[in-house]
Amino acid sequence: MLTAFFASLALIFISELGDKTFFIAVILATRHPRSVVLVGAVSALAAMTVLSVLLGQVFSFLPPIYTHYAAIALLIVFGLKALYDASQMTPASTQEVMEEAQEAVAAEEKKLKRGNNRAIFLETFILTFLAEWGDRTQIATITLATANNPWGVILGGVLGHFICALIAVWGGSLIAGRISERTITFTGGALFMVFAAISFVQGPG
Repeated sequence: MLTAFFASLALIFISELGDKTFFIAVILATRHPRSVVLVGAVSALAAMTVLSVLLGQVFSFLPPIYTHYAAIALLIVFGLKALYDASQMTPASTQEVMEEAQEAVAAEEKKLKRGNNRAIFLETFILTFLAEWGDRTQIATITLATANNPWGVILGGVLGHFICALIAVWGGSLIAGRISERTITFTGGALFMVFAAISFVQGPG
């Protein structure tokens, strides 16, 4: 369980910093009460984490040796992809992610009524949940859950998301311009490779 917890925590924390959901929280926190934005973002991310773990557990009926090595293969593929993506990024990549987040917020605010906490919570939840769907952190969570303790993955994932959301809501505007999407992506790719190696050494048991 501890291995699953720390693997999930590290991967989620590194992957989420400077991600689209991070900037969505930064933008919303400058317009609305921070506590409401934080609760909305964490709720959406926690729901996504649980859903991703459940999706990963769908494959638990397969023999452990198959899911174990399939998870290792996926970690390697995602790691190599992240390392390649990082090599192709430029200093403008972070600004592009920020602009995508701004467009998503602007589009959603046209649909929802503003001015009350319920609407703000709903806006934050919807934007965060949709931005996280299909993201690399969701895929990483599903992959980890196929061959690791599900409770460890959930606890580590939720804690990692909570820390990132807390940073985004309370200090994101100060550090947003200092985050390098290339560095974060490279670090995430390296972590994928490290955990693939650890899982291989530990074996299916």
